[in-house]
Amino acid sequence: MIILITGASHTGKTALAQKLLEKYHYPYLSLDHLKMGLIRSGNTELTPMSGDGELTDYLWPITREMIKTAVENNQNLIVEGCYIPFDWAKSFDKEYLDNIRYLCLVMSENYIRKHFLDIKDYANVVEKRMEDNCTVESVIEDNVCMLKYAQEYGVEYVLIDEEYDIISQKIIDNIHK
Repeated sequence: MIILITGASHTGKTALAQKLLEKYHYPYLSLDHLKMGLIRSGNTELTPMSGDGELTDYLWPITREMIKTAVENNQNLIVEGCYIPFDWAKSFDKEYLDNIRYLCLVMSENYIRKHFLDIKDYANVVEKRMEDNCTVESVIEDNVCMLKYAQEYGVEYVLIDEEYDIISQKIIDNIHK
């Protein structure tokens, strides 16, 4: 099974991938790591400051083919990052789609306002962020945008409006259903 986890920055994509790895022993690929490897190796002119659209256009074809290879080899893989396009499913035939589960994590404005300090503190729980200048307003804006696109494209999303640990445990418990 392939599990795709996307969402705005600070929604806990990497933390959820880590929890899934611990429960199911599925390896995961961080698209941020892939991005930085390609940038640092000089295989692209893009930079960490390039727009998300540009980065998605560059990273998705590589990621898509890695997913196909994993499905063809009957391997499990978790792919997490914000560079998964909302129209991701059009990249795959049915034989692949039957093996892919997609989740978009979205935090409600209410959750962000109530838990912003926790969100900031949790930002480095798995990966260490070099610089994190997010604000309540920027996190809300990013999540409003994610929700809009998730609804527009009709993709599955998880609205985080209660305690994050409760939500992530529900996802983990239901991943194979």
